[in-house]
Amino acid sequence: MKFTLHFIALILLMFFAACGPSDEDKARGKMNYAKMLLEKKDTTMAMKQLDSIALQFPTAKYTANAAKNLISEINYEILKKNEAEFDSLLAKISILENSFDKEKTEFDRFVQYTHKNQKSQHSLNRTYIQAHLDETGEMYISSNYYGKNTINHYSLRVYDADISAKTDSIPLGDNDNHQSDFMDFKWEKVSYRKGKDNGVAEFIVNNTERKLKATYLGKGQAFIILEDFDKRAVKDAFVLSKAIKRKTILEKNIRDLKRKLNIE
Repeated sequence: MKFTLHFIALILLMFFAACGPSDEDKARGKMNYAKMLLEKKDTTMAMKQLDSIALQFPTAKYTANAAKNLISEINYEILKKNEAEFDSLLAKISILENSFDKEKTEFDRFVQYTHKNQKSQHSLNRTYIQAHLDETGEMYISSNYYGKNTINHYSLRVYDADISAKTDSIPLGDNDNHQSDFMDFKWEKVSYRKGKDNGVAEFIVNNTERKLKATYLGKGQAFIILEDFDKRAVKDAFVLSKAIKRKTILEKNIRDLKRKLNIE
């Protein structure tokens, strides 16, 4: 009798297990969840859900194949959007480049962009903030000082009324802190590379309509009011830098998507 009860219990357990949701049912539920995420514009999470179906439910061949097809549709749609943005960006870059002269000397690794407002022949004998940009989209600013007396400056503060931004300090003797004599005048140039501008460039970009001033900080000091054409040079370089970097990202995205879709 005890054996019979155990046998019946085992049969019932197997029956209820067989009646539970199959892998196909579970996969279908995950598929529906992914579609809901797509409706909410959460493409990244939806793709994660779809990618996991074949791994989590290897026997759910029908739903796994449907998920694969949906992934391809999504990737194709993303590809078309990226290509449209890329074409638009190329047109924007072409227009922005009109404000720059491009040159690559034997000492340059990449093509350098010089804003036409800041050509060297117009800027040798003045104190100003210069924008620097190369073909990879790397941008930085430098503070250029020209005067009778050496000030040994190492930092720059840009301000107007109650708003301001200040660069990091570039010590005297650093490769990015240069000094020289020019006839009876002193020339100093401090370059704030790799984020050492500490947001000063973006501060100028966001406040070009204001009458910005700059203080050159060092053993001595110098003060200037930023010229409109110098503020424009910084802004143009900043915008072009963002566009070039975005173009690089889109190029990689398009290549990766085409590979996934087997598109030449």
